Amino acid sequence: MNYADIKRVDVANGEGVRVSVFVSGCNHHCKGCFNQCAWDFNYGNKFTEKEIDKVIEYLDHDYINGLSLLGGEPLEKQNQIGLLPLVKKVKEKFPNKDIWCYTGFDFEKDVVENMSKNNDTTKELLKYIDVIVDGKFEEDKKDLKLKFRGSSNQRVLDVKQSLKEKKPVIIKKFD
Repeated sequence: MNYADIKRVDVANGEGVRVSVFVSGCNHHCKGCFNQCAWDFNYGNKFTEKEIDKVIEYLDHDYINGLSLLGGEPLEKQNQIGLLPLVKKVKEKFPNKDIWCYTGFDFEKDVVENMSKNNDTTKELLKYIDVIVDGKFEEDKKDLKLKFRGSSNQRVLDVKQSLKEKKPVIIKKFD
């Protein structure tokens, strides 16, 4: 897996102050995407153990709330494989910090009904993710007043509750 950027301090992509990893590679190609350069799976640099250690170091401060995964597309199959060791290590070292994942995939149809049923990596990855912002960015639904999302079709979902209740559970304070 390649990554486009690692932000040490990010306040735009999830609640509180966060560390953000922007993966490379996305097949959605949303019109108006803010990060088109990251569509290319070969863009940026290799994500190695060295980068995992850097992210862990960045997270090791009381003022950091958690980790955000963006892209590109974190839930592309090869990106899931690259991110799984990171999220495991983050939750092991910082069990009280949350992990957000931004995906263009639809949570119910794509992630739960397709990916997690056909891919053990997805099923495992979901155990470590607390919040998913799902849905493709739709330029005609762009709304700068929305919290933590770019277009009104996107949702901020509580992953654990959604899986438990077998339906999407929207986090109301961000709606």
